Amino acid sequence: MASLWRSYQVLMGRHPWTVQIVTAGSLVGVGDIIAQQLIERRGLAGHNVRRTAKMMSIGFFFVGPVIGSWYRVLDRLVAGGSKSAAFKKMTVDQLCFAPCFLGAFLALSGVLNGLTVEENVAKMRRDYTDALISNYYLWPPVQIANFYFIPLHHSHEISVAASAPLLLGATPSRRQQRAPPP
Repeated sequence: MASLWRSYQVLMGRHPWTVQIVTAGSLVGVGDIIAQQLIERRGLAGHNVRRTAKMMSIGFFFVGPVIGSWYRVLDRLVAGGSKSAAFKKMTVDQLCFAPCFLGAFLALSGVLNGLTVEENVAKMRRDYTDALISNYYLWPPVQIANFYFIPLHHSHEISVAASAPLLLGATPSRRQQRAPPP
């Protein structure tokens, strides 16, 4: 395990952007597998591989590049690694970035799932507020720790790993599964 971590560190040093993107896609894919197997209890035979592939593509082409870029911008906006700087970064992240990122993620997942514009708007109206509230329960303490203890080049990994199940839990199919029958 230690040699795997060292190899990852070497690759991160040589190709940080590529490694961040591949890590994000992989972690979002693992998050979808966890959601399908542990939350939805689909079993291996009922696992939706196409959905996992779509989620991984969102991780590779959206989550990884966007979060990686945002953390670089945030680090320029609020310099330093003190507790105060971590709190300021969390505040800017949660007030400015999180609402926009969440909306874009939900809209993109709707598009990839073949929703019409009208269906996607309805989905956003139905899911966005609950997802944002859930975000605010989880993220402030995670982000303070992330910004205080974790080096910038690893911060995105913590964010993606923690957000994948949360974001996946905000989609309509899983919300409907948790709702009691009428």
